[in-house]
Amino acid sequence: MNGGMRPAVVEHLGDRIRAARQELDLSVGALAERSDVSRRMLTQIELGQANPSVAILDRIAAGLGTTFAALMGMGAGAPPDGVEIWSTDGGSWAVLLDAIDDGGVSVETWKWKLVGEDVYTGDPGGAVGGIMLHVIEGSLEAGVGEARCVIEAGGSGRSPAGDVHRYRARDGQCAVFLSVAVLPHSRNAR
Repeated sequence: MNGGMRPAVVEHLGDRIRAARQELDLSVGALAERSDVSRRMLTQIELGQANPSVAILDRIAAGLGTTFAALMGMGAGAPPDGVEIWSTDGGSWAVLLDAIDDGGVSVETWKWKLVGEDVYTGDPGGAVGGIMLHVIEGSLEAGVGEARCVIEAGGSGRSPAGDVHRYRARDGQCAVFLSVAVLPHSRNAR
């Protein structure tokens, strides 16, 4: 089962995208061209009617000259427990804990819980050197493309950059883990 962004997060992002677009004096069409996201999708996101992937939101952020984490309001003054971005009906979730934009890169720290047969499938990302993972509880199966690795509780590993990546709890159990991604601003600049 794949989950989606929480409705409150989608609404919050839509409002922030609209405000940032208007602040830059961009039409929906101009942002669509800059971000390579359709006008229809942008309009639906701004109205809170679409459940976009983080990859689409990354492209929109790039068109606005910012990052996904900045659109979420992460960094100084962010909620201390982070913001739950993704969840499933089965009880799985992902929380963006914090992010730092510095020196041409963004560093995002996430906490995840995957339950039962829930799977998170992420679009190809631009993480420098891959995504670092540390499993707190359970056993995590992480993979990119056809490559898979298993990380047990207390262990760390890396999900390589590039192709579509997937996370799931091993054997339908529960896995709680942290991920850290270093994202170059160059992917966010147009």
